Amino acid sequence: MPKRDWITKDLTWKLFSLILAVGLWITIHNLRDTPEVAVDPFATVRAVTFTNLPVLAVSANADVHSAQVVPNVVTVKLSGSSDAIADLQSNKVHAIVNLTGIDTASGSRMPVDVSAPPGVALDTVDPPKVSVTISPPTE
Repeated sequence: MPKRDWITKDLTWKLFSLILAVGLWITIHNLRDTPEVAVDPFATVRAVTFTNLPVLAVSANADVHSAQVVPNVVTVKLSGSSDAIADLQSNKVHAIVNLTGIDTASGSRMPVDVSAPPGVALDTVDPPKVSVTISPPTE
């Protein structure tokens, strides 16, 4: 087999292999020089806002039927992964004012607690506090 045949035989496959090897080398070389980023490129965070979410008064030891909450609705902004936000429904988010240990109140400012499903984070509550008035029990 002459030397010329050794170089020219299957020349297209040899050129293809050389181009592939150079491309692979450039890719690996660039990846090594790029600093690592701790961000998952496939994870996307989305936000959703619920307006006019009713505020519920709860208490462990008292009747809350006489409690008046002003304002009685809040705006809640939640964030989470695309899957968690896509499955989120307004009936799974609750705005609560805890009145445990309070018998009577007149215009007390109480914080609004928001419960949301796992994988969903609370961003903001507007307003963060509401006025609560509890009438004394009539006998």
